[in-house]
Amino acid sequence: MTFSIAGRCSRTGMLGIAISTSSIAVAARCPWARAKVGAVSTQNVTDPRLGPKGLDLLEQGMPAPEALKQLMAHAPHKEHRQVTMIDAQGRTAHWTGGKALGTHGVAEGKDCVAAGNLLQNPGVPRAMVKAFEGETEMTLPERLLIALEEAVVAGGEMGPVHSAALLVMDQQPWALVDLRVDWADENPIGGLRKLWEAYQPQMQDYVTRALNPDSAPSYGVPGDPGR
Repeated sequence: MTFSIAGRCSRTGMLGIAISTSSIAVAARCPWARAKVGAVSTQNVTDPRLGPKGLDLLEQGMPAPEALKQLMAHAPHKEHRQVTMIDAQGRTAHWTGGKALGTHGVAEGKDCVAAGNLLQNPGVPRAMVKAFEGETEMTLPERLLIALEEAVVAGGEMGPVHSAALLVMDQQPWALVDLRVDWADENPIGGLRKLWEAYQPQMQDYVTRALNPDSAPSYGVPGDPGR
């Protein structure tokens, strides 16, 4: 029901996930990330508890392979789960249980790991990794989104997807990018692309407003004295 990619930017240390699925509101359950710690995608028959638990293990200093091994050792119904993980050093790990749905696959690459289930073909994750690795000069949000778009070109899911999300952490405890299309009858990834293109020019302004509001640009809304 889902395909995703978790990635890291080696230049900036940003960490994040791009994901799409056939069900509603994928952002509410599946992508998890923590600044300077890592990112976890929990999918297939989703258990959202695995995201925060996995990040806690990474924050204790465990590398991703060890953290995921410990996480799944104690996970209930783990045969139903598909989980990917990346840590702050770019090490990756993945788990796919024996009851994962339909055609499924996983691919690891430099600073990234992609996975999916109920896919048109098992090569979709590898196509995502190739797209991510081919865009090293771009920002992490853009690279993740390009990889998500490439998944569709490579075949995507067996059926239509209806929700999509882009989550990226930078240096602060809040998300630098947290965009989502909770439901679209068609092309939620295209909707996510439009959101990103609208948000990207303002992205750093929101960080400045939080950390140094006196130097922040105007809000550009009616009643704003800076207009």
